[in-house]
Amino acid sequence: MSDLENFRKETRAWLAENCPPAMRKPMRSDADACWGGRNFTFASDDQKLWLDRMGAKGWTAPEWPSEYGGGGLSREEAKILKEEMAAIKARPPLVSFGVWMLGPALLKYGSEEQKQQYIPPIVRGEIRWCQGYSEPNAGSDLASLQTRCEDKGDHYEITGQKVWTSYADQADWIFCLVRTDREASKHNGISFILFDMQSEGVTAKPIILISGKSPFCETFFDQVKVPKENLVGTLNRGWDIAKYLLTHERAMIGDSGGGNTIGGRSIGQIAVDSLGTDAQGRLADSALRSDLARSEIDGWAFLLTMERIKDEAKAGQGVGARSSMLKYYGTELNKRRYELLMASKGHAGLEWEGEASRDGELPRAWLRTKGNSIEGGTSEVQLNIISKRVLGLPGA
Repeated sequence: MSDLENFRKETRAWLAENCPPAMRKPMRSDADACWGGRNFTFASDDQKLWLDRMGAKGWTAPEWPSEYGGGGLSREEAKILKEEMAAIKARPPLVSFGVWMLGPALLKYGSEEQKQQYIPPIVRGEIRWCQGYSEPNAGSDLASLQTRCEDKGDHYEITGQKVWTSYADQADWIFCLVRTDREASKHNGISFILFDMQSEGVTAKPIILISGKSPFCETFFDQVKVPKENLVGTLNRGWDIAKYLLTHERAMIGDSGGGNTIGGRSIGQIAVDSLGTDAQGRLADSALRSDLARSEIDGWAFLLTMERIKDEAKAGQGVGARSSMLKYYGTELNKRRYELLMASKGHAGLEWEGEASRDGELPRAWLRTKGNSIEGGTSEVQLNIISKRVLGLPGA
């Protein structure tokens, strides 16, 4: 047997022994996700056990270096792990901005001390992070941010406001862009800093969306004291880190566009259950049937594109501006998927309250997808980046 075949055999056996049966069922909603962190309430003992076992093995971040608690797997081995988890319908042991965004930035720009301090707890799900980027007057034009960070000798002092800070009211720590030089050009006076959300002077207030729920918050900083060793990278060069992190965030948001299943069931199956079949046993609604087939094909094409770009990135080519392509198209696919899901449920999909709909879980999720084209950089900004840096169009 080849090394990869041996790895697959060993991985399959380990998962069979260590993945609890309750964690082999599709997540019904975001409420089933495990975010970890010091304030997180586990839904069950099995959920915590699954996180602990995968975190100890480093498989919550399988391709990160083992010296920082990661799995140390090759790209090929990580693919096998993903495939074997999918085969037994294993839930992700951890969903985490630390894994998706901050960790890669720390591995590239952090000091050795910062890597040792922050990355192992991210892998184990012990710290839940939020992202302090957008401000009321600095959204798409992020480099115009005005949150101040002043040098007070033995510490920094941060004053200002962030907005659309996802899960700020539940996070333990924040990775934050701040202005450290107000005289420099807007891109050159920004720094990247980390601090505890329980620090004196930090306030997070949830923002309720049209869906009636929201992960977003307004976040206020009133003379927050931050140790100087929490600065990542070089003072006033945080924009370099911000751009690198955004490529990971956009790829992460785009990743939501792949696949055509919800809660372990295909949208086609849901549509058949709701709308019935014709004399040939096909979905009765022929127009919806065509739309579902087109969505399925586009979803598979997108997943293959993502795999290709990830392979190229692992080979040293990087993702760069192509993350905007993934973010834009993945966003459009995800919005389309929920439009199809709403159509597949018929009038039952409109129920806003009640036990049958889990208090309107579907229409609320459908409304939530509308924000996909804003968060992580608006679709208009992504199209501009694609035009200029991917396609090289003249005058773009």
